[in-house]
Amino acid sequence: MYFKQIVTPGLGCFSYMIGCPRAKSVAVVDPKRDIRDYLDIARDEGMRITHVINTHVHADHISGDQELRAATGADIYVHVDSPVTYAHKGLREGDVIEIGAARMEVLFTPGHTPQSISLVVTDLVRSAEPEMILTGDLLFVGDIGRPDLPGNQILDAQVRNLYDSLYVKLANYPDHMEVFPAHGQGSLCGRGMSAKQSSTLGYERRANPMLRFADFESFKKEVMSVFPVRPKSFSHIIATNMKGANLLDACPLERSLTPEQFEEEMKSGAVVIDVREAAAFGGMHIPGSLNIGFEKQLANWVGMVVAPDADILLVTPNRDDYERMTLELHRIGYDRVMGYLRDGVMGWLLSGRPVDRLDLIAPRELAAGLSKGGITVLDVRTPAEWAAGHVQGAVHLPLTDIIEGKAPKFPVDAPLATLCASGYRSNIAASLLIKQGFTNVSSLAGGIMAWGSADLPVTA
Repeated sequence: MYFKQIVTPGLGCFSYMIGCPRAKSVAVVDPKRDIRDYLDIARDEGMRITHVINTHVHADHISGDQELRAATGADIYVHVDSPVTYAHKGLREGDVIEIGAARMEVLFTPGHTPQSISLVVTDLVRSAEPEMILTGDLLFVGDIGRPDLPGNQILDAQVRNLYDSLYVKLANYPDHMEVFPAHGQGSLCGRGMSAKQSSTLGYERRANPMLRFADFESFKKEVMSVFPVRPKSFSHIIATNMKGANLLDACPLERSLTPEQFEEEMKSGAVVIDVREAAAFGGMHIPGSLNIGFEKQLANWVGMVVAPDADILLVTPNRDDYERMTLELHRIGYDRVMGYLRDGVMGWLLSGRPVDRLDLIAPRELAAGLSKGGITVLDVRTPAEWAAGHVQGAVHLPLTDIIEGKAPKFPVDAPLATLCASGYRSNIAASLLIKQGFTNVSSLAGGIMAWGSADLPVTA
């Protein structure tokens, strides 16, 4: 049997290729939208992609099912009750897909979505006993899938389904069975996933806190206590995956824009995303642009801040970064990327157009300003981060609130310094506040980490 896990950086997504070199055929499970990896692997291993399987309708990334079908002619498989409108083959509990030595049995495991499935995988060359289970978004390493994405109207039923799938369905399988989920650390489909990319049922039963409840009521209480933030992109991604995404060759072509062309797109309402690192953005940027730099979770932050149907302009250091950013955006269904600024911000400046600045403030400089009472610290971290320790006298306003349009209750010319863990989110927050009209905003360089390294105090 052939088995390979493919990791999508930034989104915490895992997809899989399962097949048989002897049979010269392979299936792709939960594919990402850009399919070159799968095509290259299939070619190099001498196999043809014949099956594309979605464990559920994904909310955090666009599926590559349509791209794979167009490129290979493979059939797409989903649960028979999945609310998809594209051509597909339906799967039911107990259905088996065999590709040579690879055997995949469908296990109906609702909870994350009402139609979620898992795949029990057997390598028939080694044993007739199942070796591993692909759990989709049911069970992660260190956590479980969130049940709230399909909507509040069925949330109670979803929590019950989640419990039954985890505590009843999976109870039929031994501790040594390997677990391969559809997501890992960085995904917003769960709360506390491990950095490990696989596990075993036995270890998760011992170490995963969500598998250690004595009864349903205590499980439900914890599940319902808090849900991860839901980015703006999720509803759009779900709707796109239900109908089947447009092929990438239908997206706007790459465009290198002059300052004049770039400005015209801005006047038409396009959102400008500047992906440079914080210091470069702070030194000089186009007025009204948002600083969302290349980070591990870049796509998640774009999904929170920018509407999925927005026209997008990019400010990048070079064309390679433009192409990399466009790929990240396409993975979450942001297809209206209209182009990038030729020659970057310097070209904009040399054309005679205005620029803005965002001051980065050092920890000791900020501490001195606080002692004089001349500046307010705006902590944009999560409530849990705030509770774990914060700068004395700071005001807490989570970034998610700022994204929703909640402004701090200060005059627009009041000196404000945004703060997060490392400086990444604080730059996003600062650029949003500037768009709201605040004129005296700075960002703490290095965030609370740099504050602690400077031996400055925090209070719980």
